[in-house]
Amino acid sequence: MTDIRPIKDETRKKVYIETYGCQMNVNDSEVILSILQDDGYALTDDMGKADLILANTCSIRDNAEQRVWGRIEQFRQEKVRRPGVLVGIVGCMAERLKDRLLDSHVVDIVAGPDTYRSLPRLIAGVTPGNPGIDVALSRDETYADIAPVRMDRNGVSAYITIMRGCNNVCSYCVVPYTRGVERSRDPETIVREAEVLFENGYREVNLLGQNVDSYLWKSPVSPDKDVDFARLLEMVAEVSPEMRVRFSTSHPKDISDDVLYTMAMYDNICKHIHLPVQSGSNVMLEKMRRKYTREWYLERVEKIRSVMPGCGLSTDIIAGFCGETLQDHQDTLSLMEAAAFDSAFMFQYSERPGTLAARKYPDDVPAAEKTRRLNEIIALQNRLSRESNEREIGKTFEVLVEGVSKRNGDELFGRAGNNKVCVFPAGGHKTGDYVSVKVLSCTSATLISELI
Repeated sequence: MTDIRPIKDETRKKVYIETYGCQMNVNDSEVILSILQDDGYALTDDMGKADLILANTCSIRDNAEQRVWGRIEQFRQEKVRRPGVLVGIVGCMAERLKDRLLDSHVVDIVAGPDTYRSLPRLIAGVTPGNPGIDVALSRDETYADIAPVRMDRNGVSAYITIMRGCNNVCSYCVVPYTRGVERSRDPETIVREAEVLFENGYREVNLLGQNVDSYLWKSPVSPDKDVDFARLLEMVAEVSPEMRVRFSTSHPKDISDDVLYTMAMYDNICKHIHLPVQSGSNVMLEKMRRKYTREWYLERVEKIRSVMPGCGLSTDIIAGFCGETLQDHQDTLSLMEAAAFDSAFMFQYSERPGTLAARKYPDDVPAAEKTRRLNEIIALQNRLSRESNEREIGKTFEVLVEGVSKRNGDELFGRAGNNKVCVFPAGGHKTGDYVSVKVLSCTSATLISELI
């Protein structure tokens, strides 16, 4: 069995890693740890014992960057207390703000999302006044040959990055500038990674990409052997019927009927799709460069629910994008009602320097009005989430146990295939078990259940 857990060796140098942002950053941190373990490091959860402190960063929203700047000041204090400690900023923020990070006189290493292989070289080359920096973007780096070292706590669910970068260039989004162009990973390496995870006791994998529906591996042998996302889903699902398969994120313009039919065909592919809409207004969608309309989006929702009745559906929504009128906002609210989302990630628009929106459109919705609109969106989604959960009362679900409930040590929690969280009595079960539960009641976030 391949060892995929962190090395525990007190004689090794210690690295402390903080991860900010999305699931892909979590998986990137696992790739980074694999590279550093091969270079003689061991992971520590105690920053005060670390020889190397790394922050793996996100630039999607301003508040994520502000949190990292706050942490850099704490890293400064650690360097004062323990001279010789190295501090590195890696990931999207490193790519976007490399000069400013080095000007802080705290950061010794700056590495972008495509340069993690260079970390041992950068670390070895650091001298006083001479930091290490490599933020070059790549057209082919996928880290496909690197086995991530799993940093999760439960040993049940794991992420597999199937592609990197993005070609969509939505007007508000910084990802194409920080993660580069889209490139898909060899499907055989993805399947092998899933097999290793299953052999190590994992029972769920989540396939990750900025836009998984545009995954396409072009075979060097024949176009007949090309692998698209529907085929990849099938290949991973066939690793074992006892291993669940999830994925994110889908793009409304690209999600195909083939993907939906493949999901319906395999019981172990979870029936949940995260389908970011961002706005319900065609005017805003065009300005955002989303490349679909409100009508197209709702047709996709209708197709999902016709192929997979009961499929979970979640989304992302931006409040107060450039030039958004009250009617645009009302269009978003009405789309939310029509789609009846189970859950949503909801944010105020924050301008990201360097994006098309920052260059072309004034950020002209007042902050107080953004907040008011966001609160209205949140209130509506809370109602939709509760109504969605109320429809589950009396139903039974197979749940993969993910851990002990935070509120009651005698209860466990896990997710149904539609991604809804169930809480239920332990009944002698443990993390990693599959259990059948019946829903008794609910909150807007949780299905309160009993074991069957």
